[in-house]
Amino acid sequence: MKRIIILVALLVIAGLAGIVRSHTKTSDFDKLVSRNAAEQTREETRQTYELAPGASVELSNINGAVKIETADTKTAEVLIERFAVSQEALGRRKVTVEADANSLRIQGEKGDVGFFERFFGSNPSERVTLKLPRQIALHTKGVNGSVMVGDIDGSVDVHGVNGRVQIAGFSGQGEFKGINGNVSVGVKQVGADGLDLGGINGNIELQLADKLNADIDVHGINGSVSSDLSDVMIDRSKHGRFTGRIGAGGSSINAKGINGNVRFTRVNVQTAAADEKAKE
Repeated sequence: MKRIIILVALLVIAGLAGIVRSHTKTSDFDKLVSRNAAEQTREETRQTYELAPGASVELSNINGAVKIETADTKTAEVLIERFAVSQEALGRRKVTVEADANSLRIQGEKGDVGFFERFFGSNPSERVTLKLPRQIALHTKGVNGSVMVGDIDGSVDVHGVNGRVQIAGFSGQGEFKGINGNVSVGVKQVGADGLDLGGINGNIELQLADKLNADIDVHGINGSVSSDLSDVMIDRSKHGRFTGRIGAGGSSINAKGINGNVRFTRVNVQTAAADEKAKE
């Protein structure tokens, strides 16, 4: 019975394909189902905005890598590069940018395409490069690629990233969840709402600023928690749970559902200064 159902389904699909093809130019059909990856089409968008201190920067649904450089400036420079096998394929997705003095929003969306291209066309990708003021609050959600961020004076939350996450430094509230890749974060100060990490498939390195004070609670981890810093105390109460304290203790650093190791290190001040000088 199952074989009959499968056979009927295949005949129906073949019939529909024949109907579509009979109403489509053969050359157009062949271009749509067999693109040559070597013939890549590129589209570039550059924009500049002025942002107020503490502005919110949001990136969502990005099919590619995100790189953010920061500096003591009020200007936000946006570069969006989009790639596809053809100009028509670029239409399958679009990236919108909305901005005012207090916010910058960059979002990937599905383009306005027909039924046939939706199912058989190739997906374009994008690469987002930003140069931003250091005083921002950063929010990312749904990035299919790495997220590399410079030093920011503000809070950060990163959700749903399929790639490595690296943030040179942040201060305030932090949240990192649903990440398939290693995470490296510089922690300058932990806000009252704490730092939360969860659902991470990779190793975590938290680079602590000098004289940082916080409490540690790690549970549901398939890995170890370690530090060679004299001001970081870690106790293992039972399998898969670690508690501890940084300095005099304070706001909480919570981690759960981690498939990897958690390591506390110190920010390399000399390296950070060299990186800042290289950007000048």
